[in-house]
Amino acid sequence: MSEAGPGEAGYRKLIETRARHPWRIAEAAAARRRRSLMEKREQLLIIAADHPARGALGVGNRPLAMASRVDLLRRLCVALARPGVDGVLATPDVVEDLLLLGALEGKVVIGSMNRGGVHGTAFEFDDRFTAYDAATIARMGLDGGKMLCRIGVDEPATAATLEACGRAVTELAARGLVAMVEPFWSRRVEGAVTHDLSPEGVIRAVHVGQGLGATSAHTWLKIPVVDEMERVMAATTLPTLLLGGDPGDAPDLAYAAWRKALRLPGVRGLVVGRALLYPSDDDVAAAVDTAAAMLEAA
Repeated sequence: MSEAGPGEAGYRKLIETRARHPWRIAEAAAARRRRSLMEKREQLLIIAADHPARGALGVGNRPLAMASRVDLLRRLCVALARPGVDGVLATPDVVEDLLLLGALEGKVVIGSMNRGGVHGTAFEFDDRFTAYDAATIARMGLDGGKMLCRIGVDEPATAATLEACGRAVTELAARGLVAMVEPFWSRRVEGAVTHDLSPEGVIRAVHVGQGLGATSAHTWLKIPVVDEMERVMAATTLPTLLLGGDPGDAPDLAYAAWRKALRLPGVRGLVVGRALLYPSDDDVAAAVDTAAAMLEAA
């Protein structure tokens, strides 16, 4: 397949395969060439594509930027084909599309687990595990599972989320798989879920997140880049990946913050989705190459 992605013919073949030969997903997973997580690299570049499963389709001022699946797949294929890209983080539907397209050979694949806290809903803090579970991640030959862990200070539903995340960490670790925990200290402000991105807020979230599960031997953290990252990284000994988020209209500022944070002890790379898949100029390859160059220079 070309870097341009599946194209019209490839897309039609994909939807025909899903309708007529669904077992080929499991066959593709079993045949996929795998690699070790930190193979010959000090830092990783993982492309995130699990936002749509929570109904979060917007990027910047484009509220439905991620609405087209064929467009998302095209962008993912371009990104995954670039030098320096190690893998993808996605929900089962996206992972399976990419498996059928042959885009995951030799890549790290992290399965997104709890997508039940749908964006903008009354139950957004109820982050139930509605996607991957640990058993399926192991059976499909994936490399780990990622869980969102929003600690809603005024939300009773957070207790169930914490318990479920702790159980998932334990179940992944028992299989020798990475548990990627993305913790936030959060609350509702005028009806919208808002994260505390002060250094103190992120530090609190890190301490709760890294304490989940019966062991932290296989736990990695996924945290935002905020002010005083030196203080934030001093709060943990766990391997940590930096999340990209939506850079809005200031990608240069975001890139500068990433460059600085990548130099800190314990930081093991980037997990970036919208910023690289939907850059303002729509040049996915250039955006990905910029991020990969940061890792080489760190």
